[in-house]
Amino acid sequence: QVQLVESGGGSVQSGGSLRLSCEASGYTYGTTCMAWFRQAPGKEREGVAALNRNVGTSYAVSVRGRFTISQDNAKNTLYLQMNTLKPEDTAMYYCAAAQACSWWSLLRGDTYNYWGQGTQVTVSS
Repeated sequence: QVQLVESGGGSVQSGGSLRLSCEASGYTYGTTCMAWFRQAPGKEREGVAALNRNVGTSYAVSVRGRFTISQDNAKNTLYLQMNTLKPEDTAMYYCAAAQACSWWSLLRGDTYNYWGQGTQVTVSS
């Protein structure tokens, strides 16, 4: 089992920045695919950013150039640096992990079998 705990969410004004963290614990060996998803009220869950050391990274079109996903393997921690935030970025953000993925499946929710509880991001105009 893998446990994922997100942190770093909060409220920020439009144009501001936040950095989300996701600490992984448990049997993390082999969880080579890591991602951030988000879900706003009344909307479907959306893949935001994902990475795999062998496959590469993938970003949703809406966040390219503003968000950066990274990983510190020594700390078993995944990050999402979010810059130039917009009100439409307001959502609950979730960290996810999987043992296997391909480039085309990086942003698909059904790729991942481990999920965190989420951290809320609110961007005001």
